[in-house]
Amino acid sequence: MICRIWHGITPRAKADAYAAFLERRAVPDYRSVSGNRDVAVLRRDEAELTHFLTVTHWDSEESIRAFAGDELLKARYYPEDRDYLLEFEPLVQHFVVTAFEHSG
Repeated sequence: MICRIWHGITPRAKADAYAAFLERRAVPDYRSVSGNRDVAVLRRDEAELTHFLTVTHWDSEESIRAFAGDELLKARYYPEDRDYLLEFEPLVQHFVVTAFEHSG
């Protein structure tokens, strides 16, 4: 299993709207791809900025490729992100999951 982590920063004043956008648009998009196991959107408010992380788990590089394209570490953005994000980090991080437990 592979964990893919993306980071973005918005102005604090736009953070609630961006969180709603991610829930409405990005999460269903991730979940629609075969091989996506789960999605978590994390938020941290700091003074005038808000940081977001999307943390996703995938079965394989092939399943990530179906979502992100052939450049596996290239960040994928939506056109609407221009309305919220202060910068566009070019890359995401991938980690091989060595232990994972899900209670459910």
